[in-house]
Amino acid sequence: MNFFKTLLIILSIILLESCASGYKTLELNSMRYLGTNVTDSIKFDYRYNLLSKKYAKKEIKKGIKVIAVKITNNSSKDLVFGEDVKLTQANGNEIYVMDNEYVYKSLKQSPASYLWYLFLTPLNLYTTSTETTSNGYTRENTNSIPIGLAIGPGLTGGNMIAASSANKKFKQDLLTYSINGTVLKKGETTYGLVGIESKYKNALKLILNSSKPQEVNN
Repeated sequence: MNFFKTLLIILSIILLESCASGYKTLELNSMRYLGTNVTDSIKFDYRYNLLSKKYAKKEIKKGIKVIAVKITNNSSKDLVFGEDVKLTQANGNEIYVMDNEYVYKSLKQSPASYLWYLFLTPLNLYTTSTETTSNGYTRENTNSIPIGLAIGPGLTGGNMIAASSANKKFKQDLLTYSINGTVLKKGETTYGLVGIESKYKNALKLILNSSKPQEVNN
């Protein structure tokens, strides 16, 4: 019995560690931002560590960082993110902002990866019991319970549904807060999500794009 309990605990830990991760919709307008700077009349706040569980692990594995940004345009005109202003490291090196669809495809969970739970379908639980026969002998009986018929398909379906649901929320956030090409209206604050290729949480800045041709007033 002790062996069965130990095996059950080990199996439970393995199953919990390999289960699909949920996803909590991000509220960019109410979260706390940990990095901030003001350059060229633009107040720029940002935050790393948005994702958790499997999504966070994928960030590390793929070398991608998903960052929340909060931009307040205090200049005298509207600006376009990615054209009029650009994201840079603290040393001024420009950062390439990934397409959010690419970020999604790189970090999403794979529902099909949970099909391995089907290998648990043949799993049986064996129990033993003893009985005394009419002639006074003790007989041991072994009973088999096909618990895998419920565990295998149940875990497979449950995890595939959970992964798909989490992916849908993650994709919706990336779509809702896509900021490339967004107009940053003067006097207003805009929130967005950006994906960058980086293994580190570098300090960031948002600066005016000095290489863009300036408008000429006749």
